[in-house]
Amino acid sequence: MSLYRTNRCAMKIPALLVLMLGLQVSAATFKICAFNIKSFGEAKASNKKIMGALVKIISRCDISVIQEVRDSKGEAVQSLVTEINRYDSGHLYQHLESKRLGKNSYKEQFVFIYRTDTVKVIDWYQYVEDNPDHPEAFAREPFMVRFHSPRTAIKDFVLMSHHTCPREAAKEINRLLEVMLEMKKRWRTESIMLLGDLNAACGYVTQQEWRNIQLRSSNTFHWLIGDKDDTTVTQKTHCAYDRIVVHGEEFLKGIVPGSAKPFNFKKKFGLSEEEALEVSDHFPVEVNLRADPVLDREL
Repeated sequence: MSLYRTNRCAMKIPALLVLMLGLQVSAATFKICAFNIKSFGEAKASNKKIMGALVKIISRCDISVIQEVRDSKGEAVQSLVTEINRYDSGHLYQHLESKRLGKNSYKEQFVFIYRTDTVKVIDWYQYVEDNPDHPEAFAREPFMVRFHSPRTAIKDFVLMSHHTCPREAAKEINRLLEVMLEMKKRWRTESIMLLGDLNAACGYVTQQEWRNIQLRSSNTFHWLIGDKDDTTVTQKTHCAYDRIVVHGEEFLKGIVPGSAKPFNFKKKFGLSEEEALEVSDHFPVEVNLRADPVLDREL
């Protein structure tokens, strides 16, 4: 009888180990996302169906940078964060926003939404153009945030959000090299990630222009979303507009290989193309950071 009991217990151990390993993988995942929501403001914030989809998308990520926030009253973003906190009670989300950016009446903001229990904001910087050699180089100046994450292999890193003007995409991408190098000097860090809608595909950046973009040709920058990826919702296009670019070998080693990809929420949530386009015409892009190996072993 005792032998029979021992064998029954032995048969249960593999299943228990699988469960524990599954929990470890889940606990170790640290996801960074970027999402051009397309004119996010009062109209979308008042639409329960759209907000429901946005909440599910953004709550998957430890840090999300959302773009094309057009919310002059500042109420839509707060409503979004409130809904995310209500949906995901296991974490506490806060946000940090750029100033309203744009050279004319069209203004938008970059907004970082992050989990306060997994990451902390150390500093932030709104880039200001003051170089006479590059008058109005950007339609919207980049916004940078420095984070500290105790659970990941890379503890301190900078995320830089930018949304290029489509017709000036090549010029702006080339100019971003100087901004990233300035951030490297300002915060004395090699670990910098550029992410967002760079319009870095299809007709906006030609093959000739790619050859002249140092951010692309330099081996110190790693483009994690490839040219053949599709970050557009509609089936009529196949373009890698949204990108994730990492500076430095150390930061690259701190990333889970193969984790950088677009998130096809249309397929994931079973939406029609029409329904998905109500949320956005872009898919988010995402990447996972490696867990701290010491903490990972303790889980």
